[in-house]
Amino acid sequence: MNYPIRDIFSQGFELYQSFYKPTIQQKKVALAISTCKTHEQGANVSICHECGHKEVHYNSCRNRHCPSCQLIPQTVWIEKRKLDLLPAPYFHAVFTIPDKLNPIFMANPKEMYNLLYDAAKDTLMTLANDSKYLGAEIGFISLLHTFGQNLSYHPHLHVIVLGGGLTKAFEFKSVDKEFLFPIKVVSRLFRGKFLHKLKKLYSEFKLDLEGQLSKYKTKRTFNAFLQSLYKIEWIPYLKETFNSPESVIEYLGRYTHKVAISNSRIIDFDNEYVSFRYKDYKSGEKKAMKLSTVEFIRRFLMHVLPKGFVKIRHYGILSSRSKGKKLAICRNLLVKNLSKLNFKPLPDYSPKTVLKEIFGFDITRCKNCGAIINQVVKIE
Repeated sequence: MNYPIRDIFSQGFELYQSFYKPTIQQKKVALAISTCKTHEQGANVSICHECGHKEVHYNSCRNRHCPSCQLIPQTVWIEKRKLDLLPAPYFHAVFTIPDKLNPIFMANPKEMYNLLYDAAKDTLMTLANDSKYLGAEIGFISLLHTFGQNLSYHPHLHVIVLGGGLTKAFEFKSVDKEFLFPIKVVSRLFRGKFLHKLKKLYSEFKLDLEGQLSKYKTKRTFNAFLQSLYKIEWIPYLKETFNSPESVIEYLGRYTHKVAISNSRIIDFDNEYVSFRYKDYKSGEKKAMKLSTVEFIRRFLMHVLPKGFVKIRHYGILSSRSKGKKLAICRNLLVKNLSKLNFKPLPDYSPKTVLKEIFGFDITRCKNCGAIINQVVKIE
């Protein structure tokens, strides 16, 4: 198999470091990607005693930013989330922020990403608890993306929201409209909550405002910046997803373990330049972009998340603290509709089982003769 992004990093990262100073976390990601599925990660050799066929399987780096290592974790995540499905409508929401905030996000990634999650969470929960809109506790899953198709910096949240919830009387109340909440209400409430939290971070001296951001250090200039953001219309996306609950999880699964760019989008790499495909969302056309290797690596590493940062978060009745009881209550209330869910859990979630049950590839059998492989030699 070809792993062009691995080759780009292995051949171009040293040159990149002569122009830029990567963080420790970015260095770790670059090293992992450049050695993924090579002898430096070790290997396993499968030996068939029936026909003598040998096959070397180089180990993956398992870094969450590596485009070569996401298939199994993504598939396992999808299969586990199907266990939480309810026979109810689901909505897909996207929360974005104005481009003017990008420099503050880049200088304070952990603080600003957490703020984005919190503002979206508070917005959805406030509206859901309001009897004017639903009057129930909902559940939703949020996940962060920081990239656009051309590797530009574009932080935003994808959220899958259960279109119904549990009332205080322990009844399941479902949304009976084509929309979850009015989009203008969502937009203005989200903007207000986000900017209120941003102002709080500033007042508590938790923001790095050095360099080009030093112009916001005084209270007067920062408040003027906030006022300019209040005047901008923030436009979130909120739409009901497909016809079945299963398709919702499959849809979200496209985003959960998605990295800045996949190997399949790379058209050409000649050491000096990288060409890749991207979709221009303004025109809807698929185009090609050519970047120097250094610029490609710079753009890729912009999207490395802070160490230990939790990218996929569950809230409300889908949170780990609540779903054991509240999700079970919802299932009992919707028992008549449970037959609509057509899902058979896997016996386990090991890579061997996932490859066999989902992709039809049995790694325990010889590719040459089909016999069971009875010897695997580990190479460090």
